[in-house]
This record gives sequence, structure tokens and C-alpha cells, in this order.
Amino acid sequence: MLDVLSTRATNYRSQHDDGALVLWGVGSLVLFAAFLMFLNRSRWTAVPVLLFVTLAAIGWYAHQPETARGLTFLATILTVAILGLIITFIFIEAWPVMQKMGLDLVLKTDAPLWGGGTYSLTPMIFGTVVTTTIATIIAAPLGIAGALFLSEIAPGSVREVVKPSIEIMAGIPSITYGFIGFVIINGYFYQELSTPTIGNLFTVGLVIGIMALPTIVTVAEDALSAVPESMKSGSLAVGSTDWQTMKSVTIPAAFSGVSAAVILGVGRAMGETMAATVMITHNKSGFPSPLYDVFSSKGETLTTVIAFEAGNAQGIHLSALFAGGVILFLTVFVMSVGAQYIEKRMEQKLGGKR
Repeated sequence: MLDVLSTRATNYRSQHDDGALVLWGVGSLVLFAAFLMFLNRSRWTAVPVLLFVTLAAIGWYAHQPETARGLTFLATILTVAILGLIITFIFIEAWPVMQKMGLDLVLKTDAPLWGGGTYSLTPMIFGTVVTTTIATIIAAPLGIAGALFLSEIAPGSVREVVKPSIEIMAGIPSITYGFIGFVIINGYFYQELSTPTIGNLFTVGLVIGIMALPTIVTVAEDALSAVPESMKSGSLAVGSTDWQTMKSVTIPAAFSGVSAAVILGVGRAMGETMAATVMITHNKSGFPSPLYDVFSSKGETLTTVIAFEAGNAQGIHLSALFAGGVILFLTVFVMSVGAQYIEKRMEQKLGGKR
């Protein structure tokens, strides 16, 4: 009797799996057809998409476990594919200006730098580096200090209120920061400190540094909280003060995670668009004179140039803007990979692995 029931259960599972396999085979073909029609800009693209949704609904009703696995797998594949297509697209669009300008695109420093068929991203790269450096100088020490306070000093009731509030700050739209910076910070520097123009590299760096603070505080606080309590208790047991324990034990043990927090915050600062676009005026391409004059009337970032000119650009001009996007992507990608590597090293260090 048990053998018969086992055989029937096996047959049922086999038929069930076969049905789910057929549904997902057809669904995959339908989704691929929708993708091809989308590339060809067909007006009928919605038809296979709706058919796929219908097949997924049928699969969810008749083969729910298999359908759930298939949908999660499909979501992963689509995410990777979309990212791959975006990366491929920006590189293809940037290729014409790379062919024409070569290394001059990122190394040329003599006039003409922008326009008339000649494009150099060097001044914009310099502006991006300056604003990112200013943002890092502002955000890194303040962010780490805030994370130390929340992790090691603040009472539990204070931490429960302050940390969610800081995390909410990370969700404030960047254009809001930019508008506040334009109205208050730019106005203060121009009226009270008599800067040459409304908006400069320093004020932009100041605002995006403030924007990066929530990211740095949140990630760094998680890293500091992950330090084993036994390490802190051992330091206190031999007579160290709370400050000595934080300085000599907690921060070194969480250094990798704190470094990753700073890198992630700087990555956001480097890729920031709207705040910088609102605060800084256009047609200021070129290098400040002297270079260290962060209050100069000259200076733009890669993101501001892309935001200002993308709407009217075409041909080689548009390709030059895509090249700026490629530089930003590669920089932020390298920094993100570095942050992930540092976090992994932190986990291995705290876990006693090498």
C-alpha cells in the first residue's frame, strides 16, 4: 500500500513539474518576443507582456512553488540584463567622441576645451574632484563622530529616535538640498562674504557633503555596533577609559566598515546631480585661476554639464556627454566594489578568518 501511494505521489509531482516547465518555457519565449518587439519599437509590445502576465498568474494558481522560484530567478536575470544593457548603451554612445579625441578627452588642458567640435572633460573632472574632496572633508569626520556617538555614547532611548531620523534624511530629495543651498548658502556667501558669483565649487561641495552624512552615519554605526562586546569589555577591564576603548579598540576593529561607509558616502557625493545643478550656474567651463580658488567664477562638474546640456545636445556633443557618464560610472563602480571588499574584510577580521 505504501509503495502504491509513493508511486502515485511521484507521478503527481512529475506531472506537476512538467506542467510548470511547459508554462515557463512558453513564458520565456513570450517575454523574449516582447523584448525583441520593444527593440524594434513595435506598437504591439504590450501584447506578449500581457500574455506573460497571464501565464504567470496561471502558474501561480496551479504551480505556486515552481512559479515563485521562476519569478525570483527571472527578476535576477532581468536586473543583470538591464544593467548590462545600460552599460553597453552608454559605452556605445560615448565611443564616437573617444575615437575622435582619444586621450585628449580626459587630458587636454589648453583652449578650446568645449565646443566647436572639440571636447575635453578635464575641467569638469577637476570640478568633480574638488567638490567631492570638499564633501569628504566635511562628511567623513562629522559622520564618523555621529556614528561613534550613536553606537558608544548615546542612551538607548536617544539612539532609537536619532538613528531613524538620520535614515529619513537620506530619503530627502536631492533637489530639496540644492534649493536650500541655493537660497541660503549661496546667498550668504555672495552677500556676506562677497564671492565673485552666486554658486561655486565650495558651496556645492558643502551641500553634497551634508547630503552624504546620513549614509556615512548609518553604515559606520552598523560597523561600530558589530564590534564584539567582549573586545570592549576586555579593554575596560584592564583600566582603559571609554574614550581610550573607542580610540584604540572599537575604531580599529571597525575600521574596514567605517572606511566602506565613507566610500559609499563619497560615491553619492560624486554622482550627485540635482543639488549641484540647482546651485551652480552654467557656461563656467574652464579651470579656476588659480586652481586652488574654490570660490572662483569658473568651475563645473560632470553631472552639472550633463544635466544642463543633454536636452539640446546632438552628434559628437551628445557623445561627449555620454563619455562624462562613462567616467562617472567607472569611478563610482570602482568605489562601490572597493567598499564591498572592505566590508568583506571587516567580516573576516571580526570573525577570526583570514
